[in-house]
Amino acid sequence: MREVKLAIVADMGSLARLPLILSDGHLRELALTGKNIDAARAEKIGLVNDVYDDADQTLAAAHATAAEIAANPPLAVYGIKDVLDQQRTSAVSENLRYVAAWNAAFLPSKDLTEGISATFAKRPPQFTGE
Repeated sequence: MREVKLAIVADMGSLARLPLILSDGHLRELALTGKNIDAARAEKIGLVNDVYDDADQTLAAAHATAAEIAANPPLAVYGIKDVLDQQRTSAVSENLRYVAAWNAAFLPSKDLTEGISATFAKRPPQFTGE
C-alpha cells in the first residue's frame, strides 16, 4: 500500500477489505507508512496463508488443498462458503440465525447421515452431495 507515498488515500477497496484480514495494528502500519513487505512478513501478519519456494510447490499445495476441500461433503462446503461470505457484512445475531438455517437444511441430508456413520465406524466417508 504505497498510496500514502503519493499523498493519496489507499484506493481500490484495500482499506475496505484488508480490515477483514489484518489486525488493526498491521493494517495501520502498512497504510500509514507505505512500507513494502516480503512474503515472509506477509505470512507472519496473516496476509497470506503459506509461502513456498517456487511456483511448482505453490501449485502442488493449491492442488492438495483443493483435493482436501473436494473430499468434504459438497453441500456443507457450499453452505460454509455462503455463510463466510454473508458474515463479512452482517451483525453477529444475524449470522447465528443464518448458520442455524443452513444447519437445519442439512438435517435431512444423506451426507449428514453418512458423515456421522463414517465417524462412528472410523472409516472414510463417501459423500454424494445429497
